[in-house]
Amino acid sequence: MTSVDDEKIINIETKLAHQEHLLSALDDALSNQQAQIAELEHLCQSLVERIRALSEAGGEEINDDERPPHY
Repeated sequence: MTSVDDEKIINIETKLAHQEHLLSALDDALSNQQAQIAELEHLCQSLVERIRALSEAGGEEINDDERPPHY
C-alpha cells in the first residue's frame, strides 16, 4: 500500500470514530428526551386527575365553550 492509501484509510477511520462518538451522543440525548417526555406525560396525567377531583369536589362543571366574563 502506498502512503496515499494509508492516508485515505486513516481519514476514513478518523471520520468513523467521530461518527460513532456523535451517534453515541445523539443516543444519549434521545434517551434523556424520552425520559423527560415520560415524566411530563405522568405530570400532565396527575394534573388532569387533580383538576377533575377539584371540579367534582367543588360541584362546578368545566365548560370549554363558555365565554369569559369580559365578553
